[in-house]
Amino acid sequence: MRLSLITYDVPMGRWEPNARERLERAALALFVERGYDATTVAEIADRAGLTKSTFFRHFADKREVLFGGQDMLTERLTTAIAAMPATATTIDCLDAALAAMAVAFTAERRDLAPQRRAVIAANSELRERELLKRARLAAAMADALLARGADEVSAGLAAEVGVLAFGTAYTRWAAPDNERPFSEIARAVLRDLQVRASTLGGGAAQSPAAQSPANVRA
Repeated sequence: MRLSLITYDVPMGRWEPNARERLERAALALFVERGYDATTVAEIADRAGLTKSTFFRHFADKREVLFGGQDMLTERLTTAIAAMPATATTIDCLDAALAAMAVAFTAERRDLAPQRRAVIAANSELRERELLKRARLAAAMADALLARGADEVSAGLAAEVGVLAFGTAYTRWAAPDNERPFSEIARAVLRDLQVRASTLGGGAAQSPAAQSPANVRA
């Protein structure tokens, strides 16, 4: 008896190496070219050489392309603060939180930052969403510091400093001529803010005229 080989026509899925990054880069490019509101998910998928179903496996909607990393950042900063020894200062905890968040800001991704900033700046709804993201990061930092025993006011103030350091460091890291890693920039910014905060209790700065010998009493 002769056996014949039976074959079945099974549709093969499109190969999707680095699908999430391809979709992110395609989306940002289209947002810049056409505007956020005028860009559709179908167009993003097509630009990336993928399907709409692949897009929705990685992102809930096109807005998540811009803000999808928030949960990861929150988890990393809270974990980093919780892992600090009991003797660690608040500044040490903020330093650890910023260092832990640096995983999202690698040299390979720095070229995306100017595009993201431009897209958000051009859309009022996205600007509000960015402010909400910063507020949630601050709340997460404050909660993590409260869990370590900080009082509510101190935790809230430290969290605002931490988010200010994060935003300032991100802007400097995203600059076209920057070559320093995010963690290094964030540490320097945090220390600078600490120094500046320590001078807030001093007297008002005098103008050059007020400091001249003619105006100084013996």
